Amino acid sequence: MDISFEQAAQKMELATLTVAPDEAVHILHPNQIVAFQGSSYQREDSLMKLVGMYRKKRMIQSKISGPARLMLGLPAGYSMTTLTIRPDEDLLFEFRHVLFYTEGMTFRTQVQTVRNTLMTRDFVKMRFQGPGTLGLMTTGALVPIELDPEKPLYVDINCLVAYPQHITLKPCVYGNALASQYMNYQWELTGTGQVLLQPSKPDRALDEHMQSDSLIRRVLREVIPFGGVFIK
Repeated sequence: MDISFEQAAQKMELATLTVAPDEAVHILHPNQIVAFQGSSYQREDSLMKLVGMYRKKRMIQSKISGPARLMLGLPAGYSMTTLTIRPDEDLLFEFRHVLFYTEGMTFRTQVQTVRNTLMTRDFVKMRFQGPGTLGLMTTGALVPIELDPEKPLYVDINCLVAYPQHITLKPCVYGNALASQYMNYQWELTGTGQVLLQPSKPDRALDEHMQSDSLIRRVLREVIPFGGVFIK
């Protein structure tokens, strides 16, 4: 399958997938198909499995068989990245970031511990094995970071897209009392291999801070208990 990207304001927001006659691609976010060139019968929609429905908060996925061409678009602020997945790939992915995968790939669920599920509100991770191509969508360009067996890497839970299966991972906070009280939960990661991060995330608090607002109002929201609820 041939994949080409078009840049809009230096962001990969549109991808064209050219599917060969003997190929097929599974689209997990069918609403992002903005254009399709082929015969009607080459698109087959089906119900997702229960795990997919839970993670994607949607029920339908699409299978596009070749020869066909389609364009996938993303809203402003999101980016697409494609990864070549090997047969021995051991990365565990946050399922919500998966936009598409090519026919012939296999995947299985990896159930999290109860503690990690409560912290992240995510019951399973997905392990894809190739050969094949995986399409991901993230807020900002996907960033790989090398792990260290001894020195922990702390990553905001909402920014972690994928990590190797055989590493040490636990939710935590770090810093002094004030830092640990106000930060989001972090993953503490040690081991070998690379983790994949999205550099930004939806942040309502940041959006509010970036808007013109009085200093007193912002301070009161932070200081008064439930100030963010009562002071708009």
